[in-house]
Amino acid sequence: MIKRMKQQFFMAAAAAALALSATGAIADHHGGDVTVTGTGDIPYAIDGRKVVARSGTGLCWRTGYWSPAAASSTLAGEFPVGCACDSDIVAKDKCVAPMAAKPMDKPMPAPKPMADKIKLAADALFDFDKATLKSEGMAKLDKLAAQASDLKLEVILAVGHTDRLGSASYNQKLSEKRAAAVKQYLVSKGVDAGRVYTEGKGETQPVTTNCTNMGRKALISCLQPDRRVEIEVIGSK
Repeated sequence: MIKRMKQQFFMAAAAAALALSATGAIADHHGGDVTVTGTGDIPYAIDGRKVVARSGTGLCWRTGYWSPAAASSTLAGEFPVGCACDSDIVAKDKCVAPMAAKPMDKPMPAPKPMADKIKLAADALFDFDKATLKSEGMAKLDKLAAQASDLKLEVILAVGHTDRLGSASYNQKLSEKRAAAVKQYLVSKGVDAGRVYTEGKGETQPVTTNCTNMGRKALISCLQPDRRVEIEVIGSK
C-alpha cells in the first residue's frame, strides 16, 4: 500500500513537471532583476513589478506566449528580454549597445577677416588743390588693387582729408572728390564697385599740431600730412 502511494506521488510529480515544461520551460541564467518594459503578450512569467520570475537557481520561466520571436522583440529596457533569459537564441547584435557614432571632425573655422589700413599722402596722389589722380598716385593704387585681388574682399573704405587752408565747405567737397577719384580708379582696375565706400572728412581730422607763425609756402609744406587719403582694406585670404 505504501509502495503504491509512493509510486502515485512520483507519477503526480512527474506529471506536474511535464506540465510546467509545456508552459514554462526554464531558460539561460543572467543574474539580476530583469524588468519587462514592453507590452502585450509577455513570453516570460513576471511579478507585479513586471520583473521576470526566476527559478530557485535563477533561471527565467517561459510562459505559453514564449517563442524565439517574442523573446527577441519584447523589451526589458533598451534590449530584448531574451538577452537576459535566452541569450543563446537572441541575435547577439540585439543585445549589445550600438557603437557610438564617431564624432564628426569640427569644420575648420572660417578665416577671420584681416584689415589693412593704408595712409597715402594726397600730395602723392593729387596735385595741390586738385582731385585728379597723378601718375604717381595711379601707381600706388595699382599696387593696392593687386593686393585686393588676392583677398576674399569684404570692403574697401577710402576716406579723404584736407588741410585747413581754404573754407570748411570747400575742403569738405575736395575731400569727397578725392575719395571718389580713388574709388573710380580702383573700380577701373577690377575692384567690385559695390565693395568700395568713400567718405570725405574735409579739414576736421588734422594730424599736424605745430604749423603756426609761418609764411604760406612753409605752411603748405607743414600741413602736408593733413592732406591724405586713408584707405582701409578688409578681407580674408
